[in-house]
Amino acid sequence: MKLYNYNSSCVLLQRSVSSTIRCYTRRALETAYKPALVEVNNRNVGNRFRKDKLQQGNENRFSLLLPPPNITGDLHLGHALTCAIQDVLIRWKEKQGLSCLWLPGMDHAGIATQVVVEKNLQKQTKLSRHDMGKEKFLSEVWNWKKEKATNIRRDLNNLGSRLNWEHEYFTMDKRQSKAVKEAFVQLFDANLIYRDKALVNWSCALESAISDIEVDNIEINGPTAIQVPGYQEKIIFGEMVDVAYKVSGTQEEILVSTTRPETLLGDVAVAVNPADARYDQFKGRTTMLWHPVRLCEIPLIFDESVDPEFGTGAVKITPAHDRYDYDVALKHQLPVVNVITSKGIIEKEFGPFSDLPRYKARSKMLDFLANQSLLRGTRPHCMVLPVCSRSKDVIEFLLRPQWFVRCQNMARKASQAVETGELRITPKVFEKEWFRWLENCHDWCISRQLWWGHQIPAYKVQSGQNSSWIAARSLQEAQSKAETMYDSKDCKVTQDSDVLDTWFSSSLLPFSSVGWPDNTTELQNFYPLNLMETGHDILFFWVARMVMLGQQLTGQLPFNNILLHGIICDEFGRKMSKSLGNVIKPEHVIKGVTLEQLNKEAETSHQQGILSAEEFKKSVTGQRKMLPNGIPECGTDALRFTMCSANVKNHFINFNVQECYTNKLFFNKIWQATRYSLNCTERFAPLDNYHLSKDKLTEIDRWILSRLSTTIAVTQRAFDDFNFHLATASWKTFFYNNFCDVYLETTKVHMSSEQASIAANHCLVLQHCLVVGLHHLEVFTPFLADELLTHLPAFQDLQFNPNEWTDQELESKIAQLLGICQSIRQTKSEFNPPIARKHNPVLHLLSKTGSLSNLIQSHIKNIEQLTQCSAVMLHTNEDTFSKVSFTTQSSASHECYFGIETDLRASKQVSSKSKKILKLESELDKLLGIVANEGYQRSANELVKRTHLEKIDQLKLQIKEMRHL
Repeated sequence: MKLYNYNSSCVLLQRSVSSTIRCYTRRALETAYKPALVEVNNRNVGNRFRKDKLQQGNENRFSLLLPPPNITGDLHLGHALTCAIQDVLIRWKEKQGLSCLWLPGMDHAGIATQVVVEKNLQKQTKLSRHDMGKEKFLSEVWNWKKEKATNIRRDLNNLGSRLNWEHEYFTMDKRQSKAVKEAFVQLFDANLIYRDKALVNWSCALESAISDIEVDNIEINGPTAIQVPGYQEKIIFGEMVDVAYKVSGTQEEILVSTTRPETLLGDVAVAVNPADARYDQFKGRTTMLWHPVRLCEIPLIFDESVDPEFGTGAVKITPAHDRYDYDVALKHQLPVVNVITSKGIIEKEFGPFSDLPRYKARSKMLDFLANQSLLRGTRPHCMVLPVCSRSKDVIEFLLRPQWFVRCQNMARKASQAVETGELRITPKVFEKEWFRWLENCHDWCISRQLWWGHQIPAYKVQSGQNSSWIAARSLQEAQSKAETMYDSKDCKVTQDSDVLDTWFSSSLLPFSSVGWPDNTTELQNFYPLNLMETGHDILFFWVARMVMLGQQLTGQLPFNNILLHGIICDEFGRKMSKSLGNVIKPEHVIKGVTLEQLNKEAETSHQQGILSAEEFKKSVTGQRKMLPNGIPECGTDALRFTMCSANVKNHFINFNVQECYTNKLFFNKIWQATRYSLNCTERFAPLDNYHLSKDKLTEIDRWILSRLSTTIAVTQRAFDDFNFHLATASWKTFFYNNFCDVYLETTKVHMSSEQASIAANHCLVLQHCLVVGLHHLEVFTPFLADELLTHLPAFQDLQFNPNEWTDQELESKIAQLLGICQSIRQTKSEFNPPIARKHNPVLHLLSKTGSLSNLIQSHIKNIEQLTQCSAVMLHTNEDTFSKVSFTTQSSASHECYFGIETDLRASKQVSSKSKKILKLESELDKLLGIVANEGYQRSANELVKRTHLEKIDQLKLQIKEMRHL
């Protein structure tokens, strides 16, 4: 087994083996990196938690909570990002010897799940939840949960996640239900939960209040037709209607403007600013306006909050359906007239408008106003339309009795925790957002009018003519409390039918997931959590509420550190959306997917009712445009590595499939380096003591070990600051540029029987760099590392002290040498045709300093190998250098010049052949451009397509044959 113990200065590798060195050979190493095969062979890398590692006490531990995926569907790239970050942290902490607990779970997602299940059922059975009845519908939801939970567990395991599955929770399981009831009762008893009427975001399609995070604010520029649930025809939004209110007893009128003419039914006043000179004649007297539908008078009022620059400066006051109007009504003691029911129907007391759907009433209201000569015009208007993200219904603001949490005192404590540094937020820029939200924190509406969720543990008590509300953990407790309250056995107790906002139960997770309210061992050992890592978009909706409820219910912060990652977007910076067709699932990247398969998935979503016909059409079009060739297989490790290669602290993270595929090729580079090292080791076995001794190693050996040490140091600092992208970049530089492109190539110089001792040391260094490097890389790429480490030697009690091997002076020297080699390679490639080794190039170097001459002289063979020249001639005299006839000449730096001479006859032959290849390649590119054209694919007949494909194959074969001549 592998146990890697990190500290600031050294890395200890331990393997339980009987001998000093041993190679595992349970199967041969494949000739190339094949992620699917590697992941099958190492499928348990994410599920290796050992219970004996959970130690008592809080000192040497690390606990983390996976933000629970909703059971609405499969995992998306946002989940993959979160899993990658958290799994990397868990693996890193375990390598430091900490006892780690990573809590998995799933969220019941009240509104989202109810909507998606009902849509699916309507598509399959043509029945709504009301047709089925509550009990049968909830049974269908639990069946959905069972299926989706299985898929989510599978996908999390496929991502290599090292989760502690024996601690898995579901936000509606018995343990969480107990915590939710306890939290509600405690908050109610502390006078922090109350019931009141208030204006809430209301979805008429759901017949429920929804939170702000579930409202999409859509910008509309002028008249726009939008599909609204329950209406066959689209409804026009983005129009401003001007309406005249007549001043009672006169011919005067006051003009108001509205985008919702149907709400005139609930107008109780018209307000103007007292500083607005246009209305001076109405000051100092009571002015009443005539309501043309209700046939009653409403007052003209003066209020400083009215903006005189907006429209006519006069605004209608409809307190039952607008938050600003509601506040004005309370201030001026105006009545509240409800117009729209919870189903989106006009209330009964409005004559010809009664019982009409709200948007049909809108049309009828315009006709009515025109007939009454009160309509003064309709004009285009730019506006923001609030739409329910779940039901796609246009939001109404309705006055409804709801349950609220008083947040001001809890918000102040949460704000102080950041001010004092007790709670740290990374990136620090989000502290300003934290304070802004909490300083203006309104009371939290926690009730929802749904079927799916935690039924609110509040009970209405009726005793004779008296009634009140109490909170209780059970019906029996509620009955007992009621009888005590009224000192009577004659009490009727009824539980509220509403359910709790999903955010309420999820805000308890840092402590409920480890056993609260019971005093469990896990609660003692792993609470508070060490870190809360999640997306910045739910900083207030989830993170702040976890802090507030954690402090209130447990007396301490639920965690002391917050790490916020960005929002995953596509490569063009667009948020991923099914309607745009740019949604990429983790499994698409891992296994690969064709365009036809992507289209089929979109079609299935449409058949299940998840995508409307219009969204399905947009999705297919978007997929064809963004991913015309589908997605190539990249593997889990490439997905994880790519996620962590972005600066996760950025506001947005653009995901590029091609970058992911490039990382797969990078892993193949490491794979081939491992094969090379193993093959060399078979020929030149390292010395028996297997000890890295500086005096026996070459300068290039010591250089690569110094680069390894530097990379380890960079990785440590990167993890300390959550800069995972710096760690991935450092290992990519090490393995790609330092190890594979330089060190491995230079070892080929000595891989011969004549230099067996140097070759043996090279083998030791090769293996050492691979083992140490892969142990570090394993946090990002567990499957790749696990597979390759199985084939590499297992070192026992072998210490690698980075400080001991770090040599910055040597790194600078070799960097200078490599810079010269890079200039030479670039010059060779730019020559027409490019100069290859088989053209017998001879490299001449002119060094102008003695130290550089010594460096070059000691690395002549390495330079020859790295520049692919047949010989290297070092000049220290400019006269001898200038007498050479060069094919090309250049300067690597002010201290070094170089020239390349080659067999010009061979060069001319290559030049002639190269021209032919270029002509063939040009013809091939032209044909490929034709067949890739969307219009060609749509309209060309099959015979033409087949002819072109045959020609393409023929050209490819000709080019291949020419290159091998």
